[in-house]
Amino acid sequence: MSHAKSGEDANGECRDSKSRVTIVGSGSWGSVAAKLVASNALKLPSFHDEVRMWVFEEVLPNGEKLTDAINKTNENANYLPGIKLGRNVVADPDLENAVKEANMLVFVTPHQFMDGICKKLKGKIKGEVEAISLVKGMEVKKEGPCMISSLITKELGINCCVLMGANIANEIAVEKFSEATVGYRESREIADTWVQLFSTPYFMVTPVHDVEGVELCGTLKNVVAIAAGFVDGLEMGNNTKAAIMRIGLREMKALSKLLFPSVKDSTFFESCGVADVITTCLGGRNRRVAEAFAQSGGKRSFDELEAEMLEGQKLQGVSTAREVYETLNHCGKLEMFPLFSTVHQICIGRLKPDAIVHYRNFGPNPKL
Repeated sequence: MSHAKSGEDANGECRDSKSRVTIVGSGSWGSVAAKLVASNALKLPSFHDEVRMWVFEEVLPNGEKLTDAINKTNENANYLPGIKLGRNVVADPDLENAVKEANMLVFVTPHQFMDGICKKLKGKIKGEVEAISLVKGMEVKKEGPCMISSLITKELGINCCVLMGANIANEIAVEKFSEATVGYRESREIADTWVQLFSTPYFMVTPVHDVEGVELCGTLKNVVAIAAGFVDGLEMGNNTKAAIMRIGLREMKALSKLLFPSVKDSTFFESCGVADVITTCLGGRNRRVAEAFAQSGGKRSFDELEAEMLEGQKLQGVSTAREVYETLNHCGKLEMFPLFSTVHQICIGRLKPDAIVHYRNFGPNPKL
């Protein structure tokens, strides 16, 4: 599909032919995505200037609604304070209204909310619409794991690419150089349109023909970051942390290929792979909260620490570790993934945080 509807002139100038973009989500990464897309929508003739952003309505301490505050100040004071999103970003608390006229949807919410969002939008998406998911995580059903891009395609009947990478939101917000990877399934043309829409001089985007590989990298690296946080909290040092990152990357690759044999080895050397593992294990909220969990000896729950440390943002790694554990348990492969399985067991209090290295079965994975 072309990113503009038929009937445009040679320059894409006919008003009705222009693509409209809506960002579904408004946390820190959703707000950064809006800023990136909004700057390009103004420059690219084939896009409408206005970029809608669906905001889960909250009331600020001063009694003002978050959507009103964003539309008045052009900033998301809750999740990205001090950063102008672009005057062409319009916050909308009504999900259906926000997506109504869009033919390009950018999904960027915690993965725990995606099932509900898809159910709300089912049957409401009309015409030729393309989606991209920036959501890290997966749904585990009794028949096995369902990637968020597949959930979007299945529930809404639209093609869905993914964008993942070494992307800590507040660094991109202040325009520090970063890279990302767009994974696409069929149409390279659509992938190139998303690349065009997200790329800026400080945000370099590369397309890769491997949706599952890119998406699983973005999902599984949060489990590795939890492990790295345990290592930091117990002050085990850089050698140990490097070992955990390497073992984690190996398990990411082995699990990805177990679930989807089509996943390419080369994907793990893209920004979504090794670079994302490194940045998430050095910074990132999953590492930070896991560090605090280990410092408490596992006595303070992740829920309590999330509420205290993240100011409304959501952890992904703990729920992803559970989903991975359920998937591996379901297919009888737990023993092949000792790091992933240990992370989950520490998270639920079945093992102590120092088990991250005392669980010694970190030998090579059987060939998949």
